[in-house]
Amino acid sequence: MHIITFSFECGGFDNRLMRGGLSPLVWNLSRAYAARGHRVSLVTPAHGHLQALRERFDVRELDYRDEHAVPLVLDSKVWPDQPAEAALSLDTRAHLLRLDGVDVYLLSDAFLDLLPDRLYPPPAMEGRDLAYLKPLVFQVSGLRFLQRQLADGPAVVHGFEPYYHYLLPAVLAEDDRYRTVSTIAANAPVTQKVYRPQVERLLELFGVRGPDLDTLDGPAPAENSPMATVARALAGTRMHVEYGPDHVGVFPLVVAGADLVDFVSPGQRSHYATWQDTPFEALFQSLPVSRRLRERPDRLLAGGCGIADSWLARDPEAVDRAAVRRSLGLTASGPIFYHAARYAVHHKGQLELMRAVEEVLADDPDVGFVIRCATGGGGDAPVAVANAAFQRLADRYPGRLHLDWRLADEDTLFAQAVSADFCVFPSKFELDGFLIAQAEAMACGAVPIATAQRVTSHFGHQRPLDDPAATGFSVPGSFRDDDPVLARALAERIRQAVTVFRTEPDTYARLSGNARRLGRSFTWARSADRRLAAYERLACGERAQPTVGELVEWGWLDALPPAAHAGHRDLIVRAATERGDALALARALGCGMDELGPDTWERLFASAH
Repeated sequence: MHIITFSFECGGFDNRLMRGGLSPLVWNLSRAYAARGHRVSLVTPAHGHLQALRERFDVRELDYRDEHAVPLVLDSKVWPDQPAEAALSLDTRAHLLRLDGVDVYLLSDAFLDLLPDRLYPPPAMEGRDLAYLKPLVFQVSGLRFLQRQLADGPAVVHGFEPYYHYLLPAVLAEDDRYRTVSTIAANAPVTQKVYRPQVERLLELFGVRGPDLDTLDGPAPAENSPMATVARALAGTRMHVEYGPDHVGVFPLVVAGADLVDFVSPGQRSHYATWQDTPFEALFQSLPVSRRLRERPDRLLAGGCGIADSWLARDPEAVDRAAVRRSLGLTASGPIFYHAARYAVHHKGQLELMRAVEEVLADDPDVGFVIRCATGGGGDAPVAVANAAFQRLADRYPGRLHLDWRLADEDTLFAQAVSADFCVFPSKFELDGFLIAQAEAMACGAVPIATAQRVTSHFGHQRPLDDPAATGFSVPGSFRDDDPVLARALAERIRQAVTVFRTEPDTYARLSGNARRLGRSFTWARSADRRLAAYERLACGERAQPTVGELVEWGWLDALPPAAHAGHRDLIVRAATERGDALALARALGCGMDELGPDTWERLFASAH
């Protein structure tokens, strides 16, 4: 099988090209596909790092030159100083790096080589600097390369993160050589949109009719309707963004064209398909994309993710924990808490985490923290302080709080994770799962303190402490940028963890052992095998339907096959009653809605209310 992975970031093989969890996800899956004997082609920008890569790898230039123009259709409200339409002339070259059985195609041109330090354009660039359009240019240049150089189908084209590949499913849907898979890595708002005239112009450029854009998003709620009020209230939750009618949704574009929509955990699939128990749930249920997902539940795949083989091959017992702590300047004699992620102060709950750290440090002189908030690339280059308040706190508590802004290599991260007793990962808005970082720390025996959310529910930290399978401690989900409730909850959980560590060593040992065993079970081989099985089904024209239990959990009672009502009648009746779903209840009971008795209607109303 030929698998073409298409990603804006893929630097898992070189931390100078890493900016977040997308890099190890893309690289380790690509390696795992190749290890199973499949042909793997990885298409990605060079990001201006060709010379640096040549110093470490065998990189050769291909006989490929694409002189082309990317049509820019710009929203005058956003880009007042730019013409409404322009052509961006580019000369795209391709280089090949063969590593671990993967053919890495590095695309380079005047735009794809921009922002070598950041890789990603910062939001502040929009409307000011055309470099903001670098991801759009990658989609066009990457698609052209794919169609010109990797056209010997059949192939599965696996795109990562919809915002960086939303054109792929639409452009390739009518080409029998390709099947497209879209992986949702981070939970961007479902209502994230892009400028519709630009999308239409690019679909025209590739000569495809594309999906009916009018049907993807549906009309905006009436101005004074309850749903419009909900939409306005959601503006502060980072779960919903309001756009004008001249925009089109990124996620609906992907859902309309992709053969599979893939998720990095079963809980993430449940969350993104329903948004249950979040402020966005009611509005989501009113969107056309919600109905599309319910109509085709067989498109939803939970491929999962894992930990690198190199991490799992390391021996925690070989790490001198005391020496690592000394190297970090830590003098605290009590338990050590560890956090490692890119700096994303709101998504990753780092503001609330540092407030909790400050509160705990003020009370307990024996507790220590290792906090990593990576802001730049790898290597020894100095990195600027991203948050002055965080740095002042670290300066105030030398020996007890080690704060590092650099992106570390695996040797460093492993040693520091092993030296810790607990790891802290308070994701917010269900926007970030810490799926790799938390699993890595747990695999080293660090007991997690993390958010009780669907995306990471498989880590077991949400279970009651006396549950034999529990791994750690949980804090409630948060949907506010600055959440004092979450900060207090984190401080309380950290203190509770310290108490357990000091007074209940058997409980701590059980939690740590459970965390280690569970963390080590998340391998890229298993994750790749789940996806490969789905790809094989695609090739055979087959699809895997979600289980009855999954459909009931998501509340998709109308998507249940007829046979389910016979075999799972009591389960469906209970779910329909709990959800206040009168139509599903009548269907499960085999009667009309007018045959439901007064007591049943009272229960349904109470549940709905």
